[in-house]
Amino acid sequence: MADDNTAANNNGSTGTSQGEHIQVKVRSPDGAEVFFKIKRKTKLEKLMEVYCNRLGQSIEAVRFLYDGDRIHGENTPDQLGIEDGDVIDAMVQQTGGSL
Repeated sequence: MADDNTAANNNGSTGTSQGEHIQVKVRSPDGAEVFFKIKRKTKLEKLMEVYCNRLGQSIEAVRFLYDGDRIHGENTPDQLGIEDGDVIDAMVQQTGGSL
């Protein structure tokens, strides 16, 4: 019984007030959303690669933004201040744009 309570109380946390994992939403320009559960210390490159693979896009063709600032693959959620439930915007790069 004590084991059940310990597992329920830890629920993926490191024993601090912040859990080790966070849930992040990646939103495309058309409003489609994909949810990811990642560790706070994991490089965002993993999330970016998985998202692009799901879309069938090259990682070089997609720009990821958090609070309007571009995200680079070597960044971690902790470095950028990303918290549980935050949104990352994914924009497909376009060349040109006028006729």
